[in-house]
Amino acid sequence: MKKILTLLLAICFFAPVYAQNYDKMTEKAQKKEVKQKMKDYKKAGYTIMGSRTMEVALTRHYSKLNKLGDDGIVFDGISTRTKSKNIGEQMAINNATIKYAQKAGSTIKGRVVSDGFANSTEAEGEFDKFYQAYERLVEQKVKNALVPSYSVIKDNGDGTYEIQAFFIVDESIARVARQAALEAAIKDTSLAQKYAEKVREFANDRIEE
Repeated sequence: MKKILTLLLAICFFAPVYAQNYDKMTEKAQKKEVKQKMKDYKKAGYTIMGSRTMEVALTRHYSKLNKLGDDGIVFDGISTRTKSKNIGEQMAINNATIKYAQKAGSTIKGRVVSDGFANSTEAEGEFDKFYQAYERLVEQKVKNALVPSYSVIKDNGDGTYEIQAFFIVDESIARVARQAALEAAIKDTSLAQKYAEKVREFANDRIEE
């Protein structure tokens, strides 16, 4: 009994120390990552957009990711040749949302095809309509899950700019949005219930770049 109590006391004593050391290691790794990213951007000719410095923007970005843990996913959108910085950034944001929706749609389609339960001509046509509806609805519903983090810009030297906008996706929120989009798509396309129950499982699949 005494050995157990001693072990428990040791755990209680060392747990906070371990947590502090882990936080310090994480902070150190984050600073290293920020510095490397800053070097990469500088080498590629990118600067930060907005009033914050590159270091502050990247530090905040990685801090948010660390806080979300496994639920934090990075998605980006790009605008290659625009004359207006503001329009270019908005195009990059829209591009990220569309890309996420397309990725979600292709993930569902991949699972449906691999499971092979939509191999009849009738089912294939029904699913084609479903994929299109699902992507469109995900694009509408997932916007709240794609939180803008930072944007970088590069002067192309011909009066146009290239802009990359980065987002942090909270998977726990995005999953709910995808489920809502899936239910609406099932309803909109009258997807047969024998398929619908199986497809509902696929909305939980993690969407990454």
